[in-house]
Amino acid sequence: MMSMPEAISTGAWAMMVAILLVLLYQSLRLHELLKIALACRKDARWVRIWEAENRELRSALRAEKAQIEQLQRKVVILQQLLPAEV
Repeated sequence: MMSMPEAISTGAWAMMVAILLVLLYQSLRLHELLKIALACRKDARWVRIWEAENRELRSALRAEKAQIEQLQRKVVILQQLLPAEV
């Protein structure tokens, strides 16, 4: 049978091992969360890039539509200036 100091020492060792296992588990979880956070950060960066590209493309599309409308108005004016064929 163990003496009281041996039992306390064994219990303390068991508690330290349990605490170490909990810390190891938390460290692994924290590492996974860090990987997820870094992936989210990278994804957010790409989203900002795509949003900027989309804004530029929409702006270019608006400019192209305005150019087409202007050319269509010029065509109408030119058609009006041409003598009507008989």
